[in-house]
Amino acid sequence: MSTELISKQTNYKGFLFDILLYLTVMFLIREIYFSQLPFIANGLMWSLSTLLVASWRMKVRNISWKDLGLRTPKNILITLLVTIGILITIPILIIIFQKIQDVLPFALAPDTSSEDAVSKFGDLKGNWAHFFTIIPFILIQSALEELLDRGFLITWFERLFSKTSFTTAIAVLLQAMIFGFRHSYDISERSITVGIIGLVMGIAYVKFGRNLWPLIIAHCVLNTMSMIGKV
Repeated sequence: MSTELISKQTNYKGFLFDILLYLTVMFLIREIYFSQLPFIANGLMWSLSTLLVASWRMKVRNISWKDLGLRTPKNILITLLVTIGILITIPILIIIFQKIQDVLPFALAPDTSSEDAVSKFGDLKGNWAHFFTIIPFILIQSALEELLDRGFLITWFERLFSKTSFTTAIAVLLQAMIFGFRHSYDISERSITVGIIGLVMGIAYVKFGRNLWPLIIAHCVLNTMSMIGKV
C-alpha cells in the first residue's frame, strides 16, 4: 500500500472498530464446525467469512485489494528473488529457534501438527491421489492467509497505530502473533514456528514494495512441501 494512503488523516475509532470486528469474526467463526464436511472445507469457510468482513470494511474505507498489494508485480525477477529469500530465511530461523528452545526460561507445549494433520486431512502416507485432491484447497487457503494476515491486518494496524514512532514494526509484530496463535490457540512450538513464518512474511511485505505475490507464492510452496512430506 502506498505511503500516501497511510499518511491520510485516519479515523482511529473506525479502524479500531474494523479490527475488533474482524478479529471477533475470525475467532468466533472457528467455533462453527460442520462435522459432515472435511476439515479443509470448514477451514475455507472460516477464511472466506473473514475475507467477506475484510472486503466489506475495505469498501467502507475506500481501499481496494490492489491498494494492499494484489497487483501485477512491476519486476518479475525481483518478485522471484524476494520469494526465494523468504523460502531461505524461514527454514533458517525455524532451525535456529529449534536449537535454542531448550534453553528458554519456560516450557513450550509440544508440536502435535503431524498428528493433527492426519485428523484434519486424512492419512496421506503413500496416497498421492488424495494429495492432489486436497492440494488446490491448500493453495487457496495459503493465498487467503496472505491477503488477510499480511495485506489487511498489517495495513489496518498501521492505520490504528499511525501516531506512534514504530507504526509498521508494531503492525508486523501483532499480525505475526495473531497468525501464530490462531494456528494452535496456545504458546507452543507450533504457534511460535507459525509466528516466525508470519513475521518473515510481514517484513518481506513492508520491505519489498508491499506486493502480495511473492508472499502468496512462497506460502503456497511452503505448504505444498509440508504436505508432500506427509505423503
